[in-house]
Amino acid sequence: MRICLVYDCLFPYTVGGGERWYRSLAQRLAADGHEVTYLTLRQWPRGERGEVPGVRVVAAGPRMALYGGAGQRQVVPPLVFGAGVLWHLVRRGHRYDVVHTASFPYFSLLAAALVRPLRHFRLVVDWFELWSAEYWREYLGSKRGRVGQAVQALCLHVRQHAFCFAGLTAQRLRAGGLRGELTVLRGMYAGPQSPPAPVPAEPLVVFAGRHIPEKRAPAVVPAIGLARERVPGLRGRVLGDGPEREAVLAAIARHGLGDVVDAPGFVPAEQVEHELARALCLVLPSRREGYGMVVVEAASVGTPSVLVRGPDNAATELLEEGVNGVVAASASPEDLADAIARIDAAGAEMRAATAGWFARNATLLSVDASLDVVAGSYEPEARSARS
Repeated sequence: MRICLVYDCLFPYTVGGGERWYRSLAQRLAADGHEVTYLTLRQWPRGERGEVPGVRVVAAGPRMALYGGAGQRQVVPPLVFGAGVLWHLVRRGHRYDVVHTASFPYFSLLAAALVRPLRHFRLVVDWFELWSAEYWREYLGSKRGRVGQAVQALCLHVRQHAFCFAGLTAQRLRAGGLRGELTVLRGMYAGPQSPPAPVPAEPLVVFAGRHIPEKRAPAVVPAIGLARERVPGLRGRVLGDGPEREAVLAAIARHGLGDVVDAPGFVPAEQVEHELARALCLVLPSRREGYGMVVVEAASVGTPSVLVRGPDNAATELLEEGVNGVVAASASPEDLADAIARIDAAGAEMRAATAGWFARNATLLSVDASLDVVAGSYEPEARSARS
């Protein structure tokens, strides 16, 4: 089959869950013998080519900064990419049986929907999350937020086969009026399904993720300071980088924890895995997560997680209270510190329970399981489009 994947980012030029998902999907489809095109923005230096083995990578727009200084997506790149996708599919859309796109940043999805009646391909859409009206207003302000929400709603009413990765997203898609079939995928984990036995925990709390407002990385610092009153010798590592990094460093200085908490910035994936494996727990105080991959990565090495309850936090679907972690009531230092202390008190028993939780769910949580479902959907999708 001839399949066009559409996403404005490409791993490893940019790093994130979506990038990893589409690269894995492209390589899987190519290995299965499909003819795969990956349509993206150019993220590599001029004169070079983006490369995915066995896949034709096509730049549908120039190299552009996707994020502004505050860590928010800029408006112009999605418009440019949408126009590039529209032009590509007008010229070459007849060559594809299936066009598989991310919902975000929306204009590429709308471009594909506009061309489909002319080129007769089947449209498949991944929804990594669906933003609430409240979050749109917070992210873009009242007027621009309403526009963003309206564009998102328009995408929901495009006829499509939708995939999502959390029950929260599925509920919102249906409530929003999604037009088409909906399949919930549970797996995005690409690591080993039978990892080594957990090592004994050190008195170490780890945060791993982008330093953006939604993830609330600075909240980890005072929580560690407070938890040290109940967990002697507790230390912290705040891994990652982003616009909130200065706030993290300021929090370390303000609370006098320079000898206790360090923030080394971006580190390789191997080091993240090493830090998680020896940590007492992962603390991820995010208020918004579409999936929460790092929770699965922590569980794979027997490390429980501390999450925060919230209406936009789908990561809590990956946590069984008291088994592979604790859900805190809020991101306050007191609530986070209490959750950390509860994990410390549970000791090796929770560590073993976390490893057991991962073993029971490893197949379901694997990216291969999700890729099997998606790849298997293409043939009926294509037959339907041609009929």
